[in-house]
Amino acid sequence: MINVDNLSYSFPQKDLYNKISFRLEEGQHCAFIGTSGSGKSTLIDIIMDPERYMFYGDLEMDSNCRIGYVSQFSQLDKTKEITVFEYIAEEFIKLQEKISSICTEMETSSDIETLLEKYQEALDAFDAIDGDDFESNINKKLNLANLSKHKDKIVTELSGGEFKLIQVIKEMLNKPDLMIMDEPDVFLDFENLNSLKNLINSHKETMLIITHNRYLLNHCFNKIIHLENTELQEFDGRYIDYNFSLLQTKIELQELAIADDEEIARNEALIEKLREKATYNAEASNGRALKARVKIQERLEERRIKAPFVEIKQPNINLSTDNEIEETIALKVNDYSVAFEETLLENVNFEIKSTDKVAIIGSNGMGKTTLLRAIFNNNHDSIEINNDIEIAYLSQLQGEILNESNTIMEEFFDAGFKTYREIKSYISKYGFEEEILDQKIESLSGGEKNILQLAKVSANKANMLLLDEPTSHLDTYSQIALEKAIENYNGAILMISHDYHFIINSMDYVLIIEDKTVRKMSMRKFRKMIYASYFDKDYLEIEQKKKGVESEIALALIDTDFELAKVLSEKLEDLIKLL
Repeated sequence: MINVDNLSYSFPQKDLYNKISFRLEEGQHCAFIGTSGSGKSTLIDIIMDPERYMFYGDLEMDSNCRIGYVSQFSQLDKTKEITVFEYIAEEFIKLQEKISSICTEMETSSDIETLLEKYQEALDAFDAIDGDDFESNINKKLNLANLSKHKDKIVTELSGGEFKLIQVIKEMLNKPDLMIMDEPDVFLDFENLNSLKNLINSHKETMLIITHNRYLLNHCFNKIIHLENTELQEFDGRYIDYNFSLLQTKIELQELAIADDEEIARNEALIEKLREKATYNAEASNGRALKARVKIQERLEERRIKAPFVEIKQPNINLSTDNEIEETIALKVNDYSVAFEETLLENVNFEIKSTDKVAIIGSNGMGKTTLLRAIFNNNHDSIEINNDIEIAYLSQLQGEILNESNTIMEEFFDAGFKTYREIKSYISKYGFEEEILDQKIESLSGGEKNILQLAKVSANKANMLLLDEPTSHLDTYSQIALEKAIENYNGAILMISHDYHFIINSMDYVLIIEDKTVRKMSMRKFRKMIYASYFDKDYLEIEQKKKGVESEIALALIDTDFELAKVLSEKLEDLIKLL
């Protein structure tokens, strides 16, 4: 299907790929993973339109290969007042009308041969996408995604998550040879995430999907390609097995790397002694011995363990506040209501203490973002914020907080930083190298923009954070870093999220939106609800234990306790067998 061989590509400020190679066979479901900004979306762009890019190496793909694509940032044309069914069926209806038009033309035209050719082309195109059964196929896909009830709904009335699933269905039914999706899971609620999983697993053709969602990674793929530090490796098999293999490699390589470092240090000490000796004694033998030892050092440096997939950059997210206050009520919401064309929320009542960490949950389109934005704007009589509370806000619409026409440097000057050196030092902790500080924010990946938002939120030193889908677009390593930062934060947090594990690991309780209002729910009840309605209890509990053991291994490696890391690795393997 696709063969990439020794492909290299660079931006002016950044090398993206260094002689990467991989193959994608027919029928494979391939997950494309890697840290934010590593070049995953760019590589997909190259595959879809190689003529636009000046790259080195070879990219082989059948010239007749039809590609279906779902973007991470796709937006609905608000002028299209059509139903869900009509939107999905656009290509089928267009071909039906074309066939009908040609038939009508043949009744009066003398150039029947040309029209017959056009008729056959249109008919072949219709058959290629299983046109005779398109209504039945649309109904089956809608049913699989639990969206049958929306079939006759106007598309503009859908929530963002529902529209994303409708796009996936539309592309799948157009029967592409290769289906490419860029983070299709972003902003999906629990039910819609399960629907996406079902759609992916029902698709028989080749798929290449960028995702950081561990639930999808664990349930949908039989091949992994991992892009990291300009290099790429491929793995035929499940993500669970790949991740375990990577962890074992890390244990092994870190052990070898320490031995390498010790040998290099010993040799460096010998070089210093020989250099000192040669300074005081100019005999030729001393010079020869020094040169020989320097050559040995060069060879040692050349073969030093390099592990691009192990030395993964993780941002140092530090959420702190300059204004800690004793526990008090930070926020009160009393009888809050909001309506657009119809009532979205009514009679909403809750309060949050100054140290509470709270998740707002609910299906797509139920008013979570509207509520969070109203609290941030603080211009509603029903919302009361303590005078000692300073708020910082992270938006799922990244352009709401970031001026995307700014460079990174300009953005942080605007945020109150005084010098280039101050910005460079601060932003480097979040993984942004000096050479891209003059890069426009609009050119960054979705994950990089969210990390940049987190850097701005951190710089505010606020004692209450409003976070709207903070893990969206973030790679796994950044999600873990954010989890730790939230754990260490001493202020209040009100967070919208659909990431089950992130909520369980970070929050004290949840506020669930149901029947146009909000009620408080303990973490125990939240777990029970999730088990009953969305995800398998055994899977989630084993995955939680697995994540805990992975964290223990990481700590053991920091302490260079390789024996403990190996014992924990065996424990991890037993958990993986259960999955």
